[in-house]
Amino acid sequence: MHASKRNSRKTVLPSPHRRLPLAVAIAMVMCAPQAWAQDAAPEGQEKDARTLDTVTVTAQKREENLQKVPISLQVLGNTQLEQQNVSDFDDYAKLIPSLTYGTAGGGVFSGPGFVQVYMRGIASGGDGNHSGSQPSAGMYLDDQPITTIQGALDIHMYDIERVEALAGPQGTLYGASSQSGTVRIITRKPDSSAFSAGYSVEANGIDGGGFGHVLEGFVNIPISDRAAVRLVGWQKHDAGYVDNIRGTRTYPTSGITDDNADLAEDDYNTADTMGLRGALRFDINDNWTITPQLIAQKQKAYGSAGIDPNTGNPDMGYDASSGDMAVKHFFPESSNDRWHQAALTVEGKIGNFDLTYVFSQLKRDVDSESDYSDYGFWYDTLAGYGAYFYDDNGDYINPAQYIQATDGYKRTSHELRVSSPQENRFRMVAGLFWQQQSHDIFQRYKVDNLTQDFWVNGWEDTIWLTAQQRKDRDEAVFGELSFDITDAITVTGGMRWFKANNSLKGFFGYGDGFSGSTGVSQCFSNEAFNGAPCTNLDKRVSERDSLGKVNLTWQIDDNKMIYATWSEGYRPGGINRRGTLPPYTSDFLTNYELGWKTTWGNAFVFNGALFRADWEDFQFSYLGQNGLTEIRNANSAQVDGLELDLSWAASYNLQISGGFAWYDAKLTRNYCGWIRPDGEPETVCPPGTLNPNGDPVDGPQAASGTRLPITPKFKGALNARYTWDLAGGEAYWQASASHVGNRRVDLREAETALLGTLAAYTTADVSVGWSKDNWSIDLFLKNAFDERAEMSRFAQCAALTCGNQPYTVIAQPRTFGIRFSQSF
Repeated sequence: MHASKRNSRKTVLPSPHRRLPLAVAIAMVMCAPQAWAQDAAPEGQEKDARTLDTVTVTAQKREENLQKVPISLQVLGNTQLEQQNVSDFDDYAKLIPSLTYGTAGGGVFSGPGFVQVYMRGIASGGDGNHSGSQPSAGMYLDDQPITTIQGALDIHMYDIERVEALAGPQGTLYGASSQSGTVRIITRKPDSSAFSAGYSVEANGIDGGGFGHVLEGFVNIPISDRAAVRLVGWQKHDAGYVDNIRGTRTYPTSGITDDNADLAEDDYNTADTMGLRGALRFDINDNWTITPQLIAQKQKAYGSAGIDPNTGNPDMGYDASSGDMAVKHFFPESSNDRWHQAALTVEGKIGNFDLTYVFSQLKRDVDSESDYSDYGFWYDTLAGYGAYFYDDNGDYINPAQYIQATDGYKRTSHELRVSSPQENRFRMVAGLFWQQQSHDIFQRYKVDNLTQDFWVNGWEDTIWLTAQQRKDRDEAVFGELSFDITDAITVTGGMRWFKANNSLKGFFGYGDGFSGSTGVSQCFSNEAFNGAPCTNLDKRVSERDSLGKVNLTWQIDDNKMIYATWSEGYRPGGINRRGTLPPYTSDFLTNYELGWKTTWGNAFVFNGALFRADWEDFQFSYLGQNGLTEIRNANSAQVDGLELDLSWAASYNLQISGGFAWYDAKLTRNYCGWIRPDGEPETVCPPGTLNPNGDPVDGPQAASGTRLPITPKFKGALNARYTWDLAGGEAYWQASASHVGNRRVDLREAETALLGTLAAYTTADVSVGWSKDNWSIDLFLKNAFDERAEMSRFAQCAALTCGNQPYTVIAQPRTFGIRFSQSF
């Protein structure tokens, strides 16, 4: 770490010069059609009208025309991904209206790589903790699941064929964690017909931040007329823009003042990523193909993605000139995230039936360190917490905590499915699925110079230790049958029968010298997992159930279709990290949907869906006592929604596309905050009602009708691209806008009063470029108007304590970049 460089570097360029790239780019965008329109269509010569390309998808586990698939499905093809400079999850998430996301908090490192994905408003506001619920939306790389408990892998988006976003329950074909939808990233496959290669070099700079770069390339090498290998590699540096400013913090009980002089640094939230993807495709004969794949990525990230909204407030210990993108943290923050996934796909025919087998194995290891000093400061401020922290001499010490963590994930899955010919009047897809994932959890909460009497037995300066292993196992049989009642009307029915197991074993808590109610004092076994002193938690839960789906489709003509669907999705239950709490059970989503897909003159596509989703006994995660995640089945919610998707080839030169979503997501019963003796969540708790602890409550923690968190009522994206001939090549300008409405951060009213709501925002991206022969050059501005878009918000510990000092994750400020690409 380096000392703060604010005064020496951030005043080098005067403000007008920093805005010069924006002004130049906007001028090019506005002038392009007028200045060079004559090149688009020379006088006396008309170009043919442009038509929209047919998009092929595999959302229903077979190749189909997007416009023939009766699902609310948005697709970002390879061309669109490249044109909109999509390189990571943030980039494509803003283009998909049904998709929202949050970041980890609650003491977990809050940098890149820890994304919580939600679809269609099915979110209760979980904190992404390692012992939390499984995700409600699934993520796949090709046919391989890439979702871990704490978040989905953030794969670098280069040499990608398309992204498919399937909105609504996909339970019958995709099972657990596809409760509200599924996102599939489809890679480009090896091609034995010809050699090809390409590379791209990008440099970028953040307004008020640092400079970054991206290097990426691919090569496709035919080995024979039946085999080919495709290799893809990338390396990038993400510049920082959040400052850790110099400051002090005084703890009220002891009067000790902490100083972060050795950690103060400008633009300290940087990240360096490198990765490799390889695939071999071998056609054994005309009927059988095998495709082994391997992808690996390593990312080292530093700093906090969240900014303190109190920056500049002297009452919170900040200098008034500290800027609007800063924090004041007192311990190192970093993450070293390494993962690889191996996969094997076998495709073949048995008679007229297609058979597919997919195997995948994911291993992910994350070493992280996090500042957790807010926990000590606010507990000391509100409850005199500092009186319990002293050294071996009995003198007060700084009670600030920091976390050193190691997380090890493993996931293995197998899927075997068979499908009948697509042209048959009666057709089917059926299969078997087996998956097991484990998470080795190690978190050490440290206080420097702590008396040995308070250590977790055998662990120096450690006030709290978590050393556990979580295992989740899913088994399923699934199938869908379709029958063409007439040439125009088709009925489809699907079922999935599943079994889910969850277990959590190990140690959590204090040493026996600090607490007699948790930790070592509660151990019942001397078994030591990952060096823990003993075992105080060993629980498991098992569930069996089934899901269904019915769809009726009317193909009015070749270009217009309407459909009606009833479908179900689920998320498995599990064990609470606090072993005294009961397990939480699976929650289910039932969806009623009416949709349409229409194409007009091969130049205009207009698709949409109206739906209602009923969410029963949904899992609600929150930080409870001692900062432990607690999960309860929290009653019921309902989401009414409308989704629209359009593409328009307005002329040969101009193409417009967009997606829009409106959601009304709310509780349909009170959430009181506890479970009744019969295992059901309490829904009747007027003021004065006694909770299970015998304390009177002020009423429901969230009343019926309360809006669900994280998802806005409206989200939309619109893109326009204009191309024209120029100097023997093709030039273009492009402009994109994305709007997200305001969002609650938490379901509960008291926590919302502290954390507030995330403000609505609109961001714009613009780019211009020129390509000729096999190369192209692009200049782009992301977040062109430098909007401080609020993406998520969290506190280091429970909101009613640390919510006095929340952190807001914002979109990356205005970024100017230039990219050169070439293909062979």
